[in-house]
Amino acid sequence: MVLWVALVVPFASRYRPNRWYSHGLSVLLAVLTSYGAALAIRTFLFQPFSTPAGSMTPTLELGDYFFVSKFAYGYSRYSVPLGLLPFERRIFAAEPKRGDIVVFKFPADPSIDYVKRVVGLPGDKIQMVDGILRINGVAVKLEDVGPYSSEDSPQSARLQRETLPNGVSYSVISLTDNSITDNTRVFDVPEGHYFVLGDNRDNSSDSRLSVGFVPAENLVGKAVRLFWNSQGTEYSSRQRLDAPAGQ
Repeated sequence: MVLWVALVVPFASRYRPNRWYSHGLSVLLAVLTSYGAALAIRTFLFQPFSTPAGSMTPTLELGDYFFVSKFAYGYSRYSVPLGLLPFERRIFAAEPKRGDIVVFKFPADPSIDYVKRVVGLPGDKIQMVDGILRINGVAVKLEDVGPYSSEDSPQSARLQRETLPNGVSYSVISLTDNSITDNTRVFDVPEGHYFVLGDNRDNSSDSRLSVGFVPAENLVGKAVRLFWNSQGTEYSSRQRLDAPAGQ
């Protein structure tokens, strides 16, 4: 509707149809134009997504709505609804950086969208040891912030601050010690793929489990800004999702 108003109202005073059928054609043209513009924006610029689960808590809470930049990593067949673009891989491709929050198509079922954080790039060796992320054999900085409390979190839950080698820093949650994902094998990230984790480390299906490595082709875009929460959760302090390193 906003697009319709922006595109049609400025020209409304100039167009005076003098046939009964012209009114219908003008409405049809306005509808097609607005839908076409909306599809173009959704495909090539920004697309809204929601958070249906808690795997990215505390960065993204249940009920959050956020915008994804579709041009951040270029375009693939998954950039268009129903996969209508007739090409493989990506065009205008750019590589995600460590710490980026990305939306991607679940490799086992591309009809499902996932949102996670990129921590491993092609060629990296990734491992979890005692709940600490290790990249190429080096443990990343992990600081304990204090207890974490929510409606469904155990008393043992802790809020932590993780800082990647490139300086990107963000909060993560450890619900319990010695969960099944706190200690893993070494994952060798293949070329053209990425390793992703949820910020809610003990409650996330990610590259440690069923998601596996994420092909570059499956990337939909980069999460950049949170704009609403459907459950009334405060979000003003969490709006920017692509803060530079060190922020």
